[in-house]
Amino acid sequence: MRVVIAEDLALLREGLVALLRENDIDVVAQAQDAEGLLRAISGHKPDLAIVDVRLPPTFSDEGLRAAIEARRACPHLGVLVLSQYVETAYASELIGGNSAGIGYLLKERIGDVRAFLQAVESVAAGGTVLDREVVTQMLDSDRGRRDALSALTSREREVLELMAEGRSNAAIAESLVVTQGAVEKHITSIYSKLDLPACEVDHRRVLAVLTYLRLADG
Repeated sequence: MRVVIAEDLALLREGLVALLRENDIDVVAQAQDAEGLLRAISGHKPDLAIVDVRLPPTFSDEGLRAAIEARRACPHLGVLVLSQYVETAYASELIGGNSAGIGYLLKERIGDVRAFLQAVESVAAGGTVLDREVVTQMLDSDRGRRDALSALTSREREVLELMAEGRSNAAIAESLVVTQGAVEKHITSIYSKLDLPACEVDHRRVLAVLTYLRLADG
């Protein structure tokens, strides 16, 4: 896997580089701003870009804008966005109409090395990984979503949030201290309550929350 990283904080950037290289992931370029990111993507054709939402010079949304531009030019590029805070508008804009190969995590999650590396692998492979807090706030962002979400039990909602993080059934069961069979039953119920049609397994699992959001917006 070939990765580029765009992060203005040198300490965090170097830490990410070291972590990825220690796990046999090839970091082919680093950037401190949006222009550098776009140059790196154009020159190195990576599988994945890890991008801070806020980059110089204004530290508003330069990283996000660059990520969106890069995805338009290279639709198969995986993009894992890192943010200091939950910013649902940014997450929704990044996801757009194509959620494959998209990740949005809070920077504090990097401390969970195993989960972070799993997110990197998943997004690079075309999966979708959203931070649990991002999912929660997206689902609660308007009345329509709250109404639809009210059909789910509290345990089903927990399962849904973990699904959106890209967790497997086994990982969800471990996190919630239940059996895999119980998780499978919850997931089947979620699909039914959110009226998700039968399709490929990965889309029903990882994209369940995103599909629901698109239906709510429609």
